[in-house]
Amino acid sequence: MAISARGTAAAAGVAAAAAAAYATLIERRAYGLRRETVPVLAPGADAIRVLHISDLHLAPWQRDRVEWVRSLAGLEPDLIVDTGDNMGHRDALPALVDALSAFDGVPGVFVNGSNDYFGPTVKNPLAYLTGPSRARGSSGPERLDIEAMEALFTQRLGWHSLNNDVAQLTINGSILDFMGTNDAHRGWDRLDVLPGLVDALRELDEDDTDDPAVVIGVTHAPYRRVLDAFTTHAADVIFAGHTHGGQVALPGFGAIITNCDLPRDRARGLSMWHHAHRASFLNVSAGLGHSIYAPFRFACPPEAVLVTLVADDIGYS
Repeated sequence: MAISARGTAAAAGVAAAAAAAYATLIERRAYGLRRETVPVLAPGADAIRVLHISDLHLAPWQRDRVEWVRSLAGLEPDLIVDTGDNMGHRDALPALVDALSAFDGVPGVFVNGSNDYFGPTVKNPLAYLTGPSRARGSSGPERLDIEAMEALFTQRLGWHSLNNDVAQLTINGSILDFMGTNDAHRGWDRLDVLPGLVDALRELDEDDTDDPAVVIGVTHAPYRRVLDAFTTHAADVIFAGHTHGGQVALPGFGAIITNCDLPRDRARGLSMWHHAHRASFLNVSAGLGHSIYAPFRFACPPEAVLVTLVADDIGYS
């Protein structure tokens, strides 16, 4: 017996409602840990466990997210890399303090995303899927207490800001040279100052070792211009967030959008970025949160990433 058009429409409506309920009630709270191994250390070097946290978009009532982030301290990471958009509400700072205080004593680096400066605004959530979001004028989003957040990172946790800056750390006997940018989605990246900063950083490399420093690029939004610049400056590995993994993905198609000019197939996960006859490992986190005005995820669960840097005994290209 033929199925009526009305019956087909009803079945489609039920399926759509079920998908919406799953996306808003279940998957956006289905926090998970992705594990990756990246061979970039000198032969014989001790492994370095890097916990990559991104896009918390934290609101004060999201206790489940706070407790899950705190539980990651049990991984005993050697280094935290935070790629921005930590705050998602004007009153998020106490919850952020609670979440990240579990990592007291763990070295870290961070960059900011625009949502660390400005609070979320009411908008049509479907607009996210139509193309990269755009900044509004000064009368738009509410300014957040970025100074207090950065004080948490630099003074309480002892992390290093890489917002258009560089830093050097020695972890488990390996020298790590970091370079980073402020949020490229807002055009706040200063790639023009990067060459001088990188040159000055390399002057700090110790002369009594034959092992070169491992070079790590850190940015919030993985725009091609930033990835190309990092790769040109010999980044071994790049960490980024911003994409939310697409936030909504379709089976067999993947992420619908990356919210930048990054190809859709790079919206989350570990890959190689090639530019100017060089290559860098690229890890893009799908992030742990979402705007409070777009509270859904589909086929793209929230994640933190544990990236273990290990000895490169065979090389790569």
